[in-house]
Amino acid sequence: MKGVTTITRSILVIEDNRDLANLLRLHLRDLAARVDLAHDGVEGLGLAQRRPYDLVILDLMLPGLDGLEICRRLRGAKDSYAPILMLTAKSSETDRVLGLEMGADDYLTKPFSLRELVARVKAIFRRTEAIAQSQGAEAAPVIVHNELLIDCEKHEVSVDSRQVELTSKEFDLLVYFARHPGRVYRREQLLDQVWGYGYDGYEHTVNSHINRLRAKIETDPARPRYIQTVWGVGYKFADAEPG
Repeated sequence: MKGVTTITRSILVIEDNRDLANLLRLHLRDLAARVDLAHDGVEGLGLAQRRPYDLVILDLMLPGLDGLEICRRLRGAKDSYAPILMLTAKSSETDRVLGLEMGADDYLTKPFSLRELVARVKAIFRRTEAIAQSQGAEAAPVIVHNELLIDCEKHEVSVDSRQVELTSKEFDLLVYFARHPGRVYRREQLLDQVWGYGYDGYEHTVNSHINRLRAKIETDPARPRYIQTVWGVGYKFADAEPG
């Protein structure tokens, strides 16, 4: 008699190729996951907004609403932080970077092997679990640095009592910096710690996220007070100023 599989995660696959979507569901169920399918962008966005998922696998080219727009809307929602693995039939660097800049956590270019996709999914789950554990083990869920306040549980940021809207990845990057003030990080270290598996060669992604963060939290982005450049090395979060 077969043992009963306990469902521990939920995955949403938004893919208009029904054969591929069904194949993905078949293999992802082996990860003890409930897998929901959507075959167009409007349906997929609706499901992602109605239910909390542990992962969204999102095709770039979709009828109704494309994957980039879905990614943008999900990352603009304060209560939606599901990792996004983007699938694309396009192989140009521009298309990959657009997905990453919109907030995708990883990408695969079609055609891909199912073994690689499952490996990427496992890596994303390991990374999100490690981040959750490290955040739970570290200091209080509210980080205060001069006029900057970060509420890690509510995913809220304010500067001098002014609410600041951040994307999920901008928030993750800011929290990582703020938990390690004074420590200098190279771009590839930040990619590894905040973005994770599969981002070799995309150091400019770090640059663009830091530029956007500075524009949102710094009084003068040209003379940053919080996220500082260490020339020839990388970036650091400033030590707290004496009271």
